[in-house]
Amino acid sequence: MPISSTGHMLLVDEFFTLNRSDAFKEVFFVVIQLGAILAVVATFWKKMFPFQFSNPEQPVWKKDTVSLWLKVVVACIPGAIVTVLFDDVIEANLHTPVVIALALILYGIAFIWIETWNKRRVPHMNQLSDLTYRAALLIGLFQVLSIIPGTSRSGATIIGALWIGVSRVAAAEFTFFLAVPVMFGLSALKLFKFGFNFTGEELLTLAVGMAVAFVISAFVIRFLMGYIKKHDFKVFGWYRIVLGVIVLIMFAWR
Repeated sequence: MPISSTGHMLLVDEFFTLNRSDAFKEVFFVVIQLGAILAVVATFWKKMFPFQFSNPEQPVWKKDTVSLWLKVVVACIPGAIVTVLFDDVIEANLHTPVVIALALILYGIAFIWIETWNKRRVPHMNQLSDLTYRAALLIGLFQVLSIIPGTSRSGATIIGALWIGVSRVAAAEFTFFLAVPVMFGLSALKLFKFGFNFTGEELLTLAVGMAVAFVISAFVIRFLMGYIKKHDFKVFGWYRIVLGVIVLIMFAWR
């Protein structure tokens, strides 16, 4: 959901600390989200798979699906460049409760504002096939904002999509498509930096985290897609604001 999974994990770790090395936790907070991505793939497999097997001996490319994946690639380019250049700087300086809280509040306000503004507008891209390459690039530029913890990748891309005239359902679906290569790429980057010298306990920790993420995400995805067909995203904006304020108060008190 557009409330920042990484931000939530970092906040939880402030109170229920995962007793592992900082280097491992940096990998853990990203790689376990592959469980969520596998749930996305399982849910949207028919829409994501680019082949049609009407003739088992000669599969046919689904042109709309291939075109959509090319747009996803375009949308990934800005985020990939920024992540490679600045990921270490962000990790070292901005993974703090205050930054997360402020990002939760800021983009919570953005959700409420964009949905209020959209009451006077009619989306002109109602389906995934309506998205242009220009629209995909603009959404990708918004995704760059999510490098700040607490922003939410899905939150940034959905806000961007709504702003340029994409319907809620199409915005959410494109966000799920976009998450697949992004999270696989981020996970590969973290694993490459960490190396593959995991202990048995660390591997078990990763496996349990991924399994839980998969199960929870499978339910959450279905809930979210059903919810936004009848409602807007304001409730997520209010949730973000309330949580952000609570976090600021708690850490000011501490």
